[in-house]
Amino acid sequence: QVQLVESGGGLVQPGGSLRLDCVASGSIFKINAMGWYRQAPGKERELVAALSDDGTTNYGDSVKGRFTISRDNAKNTVWLQMNSLKPEDTAVYYCNVEGRRSFWQRFNSWGQGTQVTVSS
Repeated sequence: QVQLVESGGGLVQPGGSLRLDCVASGSIFKINAMGWYRQAPGKERELVAALSDDGTTNYGDSVKGRFTISRDNAKNTVWLQMNSLKPEDTAVYYCNVEGRRSFWQRFNSWGQGTQVTVSS
């Protein structure tokens, strides 16, 4: 089992900043990709940002230039720095980690979600 614990969500005014943290623990042999997705009410879950173990990043179009993803491989941790937040960024944000529990076993785990609300 691989568990993800997220933190850092909350209420922020438009133009403000928040940082989301996600720590992975459990039976981990290797982590490949770490990322963040979000789901707003009535909408499908969408990619916010992802970072693979070779340093390749992938951002959703709506957050490019405002959000930054980073990770600490030694601590199995991924962060999402969100700047210049807009009301349309309001959603539940989910951490996602993909890797291997052993040489033969893959895993793909999701966090429980953390609410981000951007409102004045």
